[in-house]
Amino acid sequence: MANLVAVDNKNHKHIKINNTLAETHGKNLHLIPAIVAEFTNLAVQYPILLTKNGDTGQFVCAAMLGFESGENLFWQNEQWQGIYLPLQIQRQPFFISTTPVKNTTQETENTEHLVCIDLDSPTISTSDGEFLFTEKGAETDYFSQVKYRLSQIMQGEIDNQQLIDQLQEMALLQPVALEITFINQQKTRLNGLYTIDKDKMATLSPEQVSKLHQLGLLLPIYTMIASLGQIYSLIDKKNMQLKS
Repeated sequence: MANLVAVDNKNHKHIKINNTLAETHGKNLHLIPAIVAEFTNLAVQYPILLTKNGDTGQFVCAAMLGFESGENLFWQNEQWQGIYLPLQIQRQPFFISTTPVKNTTQETENTEHLVCIDLDSPTISTSDGEFLFTEKGAETDYFSQVKYRLSQIMQGEIDNQQLIDQLQEMALLQPVALEITFINQQKTRLNGLYTIDKDKMATLSPEQVSKLHQLGLLLPIYTMIASLGQIYSLIDKKNMQLKS
């Protein structure tokens, strides 16, 4: 469990963040949530699929890093060996918390977004890294970048939902059906993962294709489809690991 507290310029004025250690937060993850805006970066190395949130049953976009829980094939020699580090890892150890705030003048309720920090993160230091605040309590450029990444993720959740809604509305999702045999004859079957049905994509009406184009969803859809080829790179990584 993360030990989250709201960031402020009094309690956190003297801590530093060693952001080179952010990648350690992903070393035991085989799926990492992804947002539409980073699909083209992710597709260079990672298959982009959909899975279901275990608590809500809602679809979630994710980059695949391994074939079983706890397996990140890009984590080797205590380092992330990927070209691109997913945003959900880049943003560590920071999170966004939403708090309802009562507007007494209009008797309405607004939402306040608070930047929180995980005090148990290995990135936190008092010697190495980047300060969050200056001696006068102003935000540093580094902390401004952190907040920008968090805003990207918040907007990404909206973009993702729009994509998922359209994929469901047009019945374009299908379960991944793939059984893999590794070099040691170990077999695995991908379960609980979904991708885009290319055959149904080809049967969409001009109106449906136009709608996806207007919403800016054609590129992420075809990027997801193309990224599936990276599963074979993952198989190769797994086989190399088994050999060694």
